[in-house]
Formats: sequence, C-alpha cells, structure tokens
Amino acid sequence: MVLSVNKVEFSYGNVPVLRDVNFEVQKGDFISILGVNGSGKSTLMKCINRMLSFKDGIILVEDRDLKEMKNIEIAQKIGYVPQNSETGYITVFDAVLLGRKPYIKWDVSRRDIELTEKVLKVMGLEDYSLRYINELSGGELQKVVIARALVQEPQILLLDEPTSDLDLKNQLEVMKIIKDVSSTQKIASVVVMHDINLALRYSDKFIILKDGQVFITGGKEVITPEIIKETYGVDVHVTNYEGIPVVIPKAR
Repeated sequence: MVLSVNKVEFSYGNVPVLRDVNFEVQKGDFISILGVNGSGKSTLMKCINRMLSFKDGIILVEDRDLKEMKNIEIAQKIGYVPQNSETGYITVFDAVLLGRKPYIKWDVSRRDIELTEKVLKVMGLEDYSLRYINELSGGELQKVVIARALVQEPQILLLDEPTSDLDLKNQLEVMKIIKDVSSTQKIASVVVMHDINLALRYSDKFIILKDGQVFITGGKEVITPEIIKETYGVDVHVTNYEGIPVVIPKAR
C-alpha cells in the first residue's frame, strides 16, 4: 500500500469540507475522484500533498505519517499537477528540470539532465525543449506540467482536473500518458475528474465524494444510474460500448 487516508477531516474556518475520509491506494492504481463542485475533491488533493494542514486523521505515505515528513521528502514521494498551470519566460527543458529540485544538492547532475531528457521523450516533448512555455498551447503546457511531476520520480501522482480546458484530442493524449505511466512504472495516480465518461475509459477504481465524505468506492461497477442520481441529481442511462461503460443523461 502506497497511500492510506484514515479519518481525515478538514475545515475552512468553521465550515467543514472533508469529514471522516477513508481510502487506500496501491502501487499502479489509476483512481478517479468524482463528485459535484464543492464536494471536497481539490481540498482532499491538497491535504494529501500537505499544501493544507488537515485537522484530524492520519495520512500514511508508504507507511510514514505525512505530518512527520519533511517537505523535501514529500516532494520526492508525491508529484502534484494543479488545476491552473503557470506560464512564464522559461524554456520547456528548464520547466521540467525544476521537478528535480528535491534531489539537487549543489548543482544539477548528469542524472538530473538525463532524467529530464527521458521524460521529455516519453511525453513527446523532445522537440519543444528550447521553446518557452508561454508560447505553448494548453495541451502542450499541460504535458509540460505532468512531465515536471514525473521527473520527481514520485510514488504517487496527484492530478487535479488535468483535462480541463483541453480539446478532445489532448484530453485523450493526456489521459493515455497518465494511464501508461501508472501501469509501466507502477506509479499510483489519483486524478480529480469531472468528465465521468473519460474517467470510465481510463480508470481502474473510483472514489465518489458527496458532502465532503466518501460516498462509495470501487471499480466500474459502482458507476450505476442510482449512484449517479444520488451523487449528481441527474437521471442517466449507463450503457456499454466496446467493453467500456458510458453514462448518457436521460432526455428531459
């Protein structure tokens, strides 16, 4: 088990956002977190990454208490791709190389350079190395941010809506890259998603949040009309196409 979340609670002031959240993640898992806006998905990701200090509960990363880990240790174990990616006057190569910061002592090593080159190739970005990130399209920039997280050599990859604002082609490319990396490198990927059908196409497991609590967890079998209705308040059909469940809203 690479990640264990136990009885985690978090509040913004007096407003509870997460309540008694529990789940486990294994190496190589590809897990989608679903739920309506405001259900606590992004807050949960920030608690796992310790960007937010949760009030109660415990999070274990490879059996170590997250609260007792140093920031540099967290950065070596957890890669994080936020909703909004920054732009600036920096090359693609240097932007990805920044992901090696948790390992750099005095100077950039040959290994840091080689890993950056390797990840750029995996992401199909080797021809973009000398371009500036403020010149990139949304899909290209998202690949750069994912590459920077991967070059950290994390055991856990957290991605907060990685396909938002991307066209269909780039959505599929980004999700396939994440899926391939999870399966080949045994990295546990935890992804906040709004597109249920895109999640069904790539994810092995699902965590559905409702009112700050885990409503249900499981495989594709938990994505039923009843669960969708209870979670989103929408009547749907769940059919099957080429072995993949597809959620179709009912006509009103």
